[in-house]
Amino acid sequence: MSLSRVTLLSLALAAVFSVMAAEAADARVGGGRNLGSRGSRTWTAPPATNTAPRAAQPIERSMTQAQPGKPGAVQNAQPQPAGGLASRFGGWRSLLLGGLIGAGLASLFGLGALANVLGFLLQAALIAGIVYLAIAFFRGRSAQPALASAGGGARADSPQPSNAYRQAVPMLGGAGSAVSITPDDYDAFERRLSEIQLAYGRSDLAALGDRVTPEMLSYFAEELDANAKKGVRAEVGEPKLLQGDLAEAWRENGEEYATVAMRYGMTDATVEIATGRVLEGDRERPQEVTEVWTFRRPQGGRPDQWELSAIQQA
Repeated sequence: MSLSRVTLLSLALAAVFSVMAAEAADARVGGGRNLGSRGSRTWTAPPATNTAPRAAQPIERSMTQAQPGKPGAVQNAQPQPAGGLASRFGGWRSLLLGGLIGAGLASLFGLGALANVLGFLLQAALIAGIVYLAIAFFRGRSAQPALASAGGGARADSPQPSNAYRQAVPMLGGAGSAVSITPDDYDAFERRLSEIQLAYGRSDLAALGDRVTPEMLSYFAEELDANAKKGVRAEVGEPKLLQGDLAEAWRENGEEYATVAMRYGMTDATVEIATGRVLEGDRERPQEVTEVWTFRRPQGGRPDQWELSAIQQA
């Protein structure tokens, strides 16, 4: 096999796996993506915390215009409307791109060589699947004792804050911050985590609308609409907060913002509506997630007025 063919094969395989990665998404709210607005700090990474020591991933979609010269000025300016092109043609895009890659490989190596390549890819996929299942198994076993200690028995429609959250979250609101974050605010953040995830699992746009900003509601409505068109739904369990702390809090333009890092466990699965079959994820074993959520409320507002305005992976 010549060097040029090896190079082309490497590029083709990279394209295949990039398509697979782009199509894979978690069932939980936001799908493991980076969405929303953080006011004037949308394009600035929030400070690292004990809960999220690594830098949060940058915002990918936002209605907030990026400043000139900063990433995201064009691609992140406006979200796709609910039910728009992204949901109509997302599946066909992958099929067409996969067909083009397959045709290119066949022309390069012939059908016999292509069969060998596909066999290799199948073996690699099987090995990767076994490794993934093993990691998920051991991660689930390590997360379960912590979940049990976080406090249970909360009703799905009115989750109660756990004592573990008060112990895990340092009260950082007064130091170097224009907004003082109180214990009642931390309790509100924990409630919002549970209420929003459960409302998303029920496809309850009315409940989401009371707890998230209009921008975030448009993203969630788009995701739920795309799921319905595919005949699938998100099935999530009640999240259990394991650790959380404040990254930053500030005031601007008559509004207050608070960015909170949260590490939590929850079951998360994509389920086929017609059969109830799990397509991705696990409805039994919880996975552990670390995310950075930004909340917004009117200046001087009450704890129950916090609305989710952005999600970032950490």
